[in-house]
Amino acid sequence: MNGGVFDFAVIGSSPLARLLAGLLAGVHGRRVAFVGESQAGYRLPRSIDLSVAPITRPESWFMLTEGVAETLTLVGRIARRGAWSRQDPIFFADGAAPIEALSHMRHMALGHGMAAEPAAPSLLGPGRAGVVLRDAVRLNRPVLEPALDLWLARQGVERVAPGRIEIAPDGAAALSVDGGGIEARQAILADHDAIISFLPLPQWPRLLRRQSFASILTTPTPPLAAPIMLEINSGTILLQQPEGGIAAIGPGDLAAFSGHLHGLLGRERQVEQAGQTGFAVLATADGAPALGRAAGTGADIVAGMGGFGAFLAPALARWLAGAARAHEAEWFDARLVNRAAAGPPVADFVPPRQAGAP
Repeated sequence: MNGGVFDFAVIGSSPLARLLAGLLAGVHGRRVAFVGESQAGYRLPRSIDLSVAPITRPESWFMLTEGVAETLTLVGRIARRGAWSRQDPIFFADGAAPIEALSHMRHMALGHGMAAEPAAPSLLGPGRAGVVLRDAVRLNRPVLEPALDLWLARQGVERVAPGRIEIAPDGAAALSVDGGGIEARQAILADHDAIISFLPLPQWPRLLRRQSFASILTTPTPPLAAPIMLEINSGTILLQQPEGGIAAIGPGDLAAFSGHLHGLLGRERQVEQAGQTGFAVLATADGAPALGRAAGTGADIVAGMGGFGAFLAPALARWLAGAARAHEAEWFDARLVNRAAAGPPVADFVPPRQAGAP
């Protein structure tokens, strides 16, 4: 490993984290160290990368629509077409407030050029409403992840597996490696695990809250109405698996989420669990992303991006490198993790069943 100080240490295991590291190095000329394990091939899914999201802000839809084209061009160069697919997810809800929010999301999608149509009630069950979002893009992590790792090397990113990571109050990172150590001027904590593990407690943002989540895989069962379904009320994601099972990701401990999943799928459906795991995620109190330096001076954090974060990676890399376009800088600057209540309104949809979580 070459000596000297790195500009950034990017810590995280998601496609967003990898894309940020490679773009900061290859496009913006920074010296970057990357810390992150490969995960897509050996554990139950904990999230997905999807080009649509339950968001209500028109400026966020604009950023997302713009980012999808740029990100797909980049991903196509890195891993070719097998790294993503087009799918028609269904977002659904029950209850007056969530259904109203879902209707607003549909109009936002339509206004930004996406085909969005009501789902047939027979697909969803009594009391529910749904929206089919046509030709959404889902990144295929098992294909994309190894290609991203090779791409990082070509961009000059230094992969490290430190025994210890320390984040200073000014955001600098010290990484212990093979009895020695390396330093980076600025740490970027690019996913839930990185923030929870390494952000100093005195700098913990009031905006963030930790929530228990679970991932459950079922044995083969009758197929879902769509390959991807998202319940607005709780943020639960249902994924149809190639072998016939269903992977479900949502809030609560394993017992609570298992009960909710059985309720969603219908008590008449025979569902057996083939695997399960619990983990922690970070959500923001107002439903909007939280970005930038913790306490205004610490490590850069990336939180609350949901499943669409990877599609904003090129814009986020520009912002972190000080090269953002005017509208990008305005969007990110309004969503700083230490934002004041008196700032511009950025609050977005918060699932009612998560709103009261500690």
